[in-house]
Amino acid sequence: MSDLPRKAVTRTAKLAALPLGFAGRATWGLGKRIVGESAEIVGQQLQQRTAEQLFKVLGELKGGAMKFGQALSVFESALPEEVAGPYRAALTKLQEAAPPMPTRTVHAVLAERLGEDWQELFLEFEDKPSAAASIGQVHRGVWHDGREVAVKVQYPGAGEALLSDLNQLSRFARLLGPLVPGMDVKPLITELKDRVSEELDYDLEADAQRIHAEEFADDPDILVPDVVHQCEQVLITEWIDGTPLSEIITDGTREQRDRAGQLLAHFLFSGPARTGLLHADPHPGNFRLLPGGPDGEDDWRLGVLDFGTVDRLPGGLPEPIGEALRMTLDGEAEAVYEMLCAEGFVRDSIELDPDAVLEYLLPIIEPARAEEFTFTRGWMRSQAARIGDPRSPAYQLAKQLNLPPSYLLIHRVTLSTIGVLCQLGATVRLHDELAEWLTGFVPEQEADEAADEPEQKAGPRQGAGARPSEAEAGSGEDGRVVEETAADA
Repeated sequence: MSDLPRKAVTRTAKLAALPLGFAGRATWGLGKRIVGESAEIVGQQLQQRTAEQLFKVLGELKGGAMKFGQALSVFESALPEEVAGPYRAALTKLQEAAPPMPTRTVHAVLAERLGEDWQELFLEFEDKPSAAASIGQVHRGVWHDGREVAVKVQYPGAGEALLSDLNQLSRFARLLGPLVPGMDVKPLITELKDRVSEELDYDLEADAQRIHAEEFADDPDILVPDVVHQCEQVLITEWIDGTPLSEIITDGTREQRDRAGQLLAHFLFSGPARTGLLHADPHPGNFRLLPGGPDGEDDWRLGVLDFGTVDRLPGGLPEPIGEALRMTLDGEAEAVYEMLCAEGFVRDSIELDPDAVLEYLLPIIEPARAEEFTFTRGWMRSQAARIGDPRSPAYQLAKQLNLPPSYLLIHRVTLSTIGVLCQLGATVRLHDELAEWLTGFVPEQEADEAADEPEQKAGPRQGAGARPSEAEAGSGEDGRVVEETAADA
């Protein structure tokens, strides 16, 4: 690929080929069945070909198309296994790799933004990118003071391409929807469009990363690389090694999966409370598992990358979230319903049965009740089926609920994180994280009493313990799935 395709006509043609390609392969599949091949074999071949084209087009376009692919990839565990297999291989590639920007283009951007003598700022600079994402790619180097650094270079024309792709994808939302059954794709695309200007602004990203790096500087569990230098289209941060979470998902040990899952939950809920910011791009490519946790080199820490998309929450996660979770677990149907109405989750024109709402919510938040909970693909699929089946009471109720704009990004981040936990198959002590970091989850009196007791911080270390049985963890096909929150919007 010689350059980032950004002419509207070129990009539109490539995106238009996606639904046309789906239709063409369906016709091909029908022909194969007519000549006698089994529907099962043809269906698998069809899914594989579709997945291959999806990655090829989204990966080449980068921009909004690839951003959309990354957002979808964390939800593949909601698909039936016979469908998920082919998509999993294609979509997870989007989390770590894409065709690179030509070296001459990289050098041109660096010369324009850092000066013609930019190479003198580095003791070493690798022209081959170490990673490529939706709006930029990362090169490894050594800064003039000897620090190893990651140099993120934004694709020329990335903003125009990003909006063009997302506008085009929104027109195809109905055709793309079946990629994740039961999920409404259009609001996802709309939310991605709303975040474009922030993600392109490396000033904002650098500020968010500095805040996190300072807060977590001495944290034994979380590592955030500090910002070294920043200017328009170029962001230079400290380099961190480690194993991408996408590799832990495919090849990690049970201990690594549990530890990564616990740390991910810890970061999700502690981050807003400690920084006033919510890291809002939780796909596996943005996390690393590094040796050297609290228990030494045989333990692990979580490295966190890419702060281009954040939600600003000065008071941490909204208190009504914690209160609603607590009251739901306590079976307080009327109180939960009143809070949902007050926060805008139930429109004024709608009247629902509080007990039905409670029954809808309880399976979704089961992981918050258990001492330990095992997130699995089977668990997520069963909840997705409960909420995605038009014949289900849960489906009918979900369609009447509303997602207020102020909760939209929080909801997507929570859902995406749960998707990653299911991909990991991690056993997590989620209740402990909620009790420590989510205001309102523990009654005020109990929270005050706990604060007066001698500190006995359990922390994320707890997640690496023995795994409960599937029955204990709620990981079977009985519908006790966290993921199904997806039914929300």
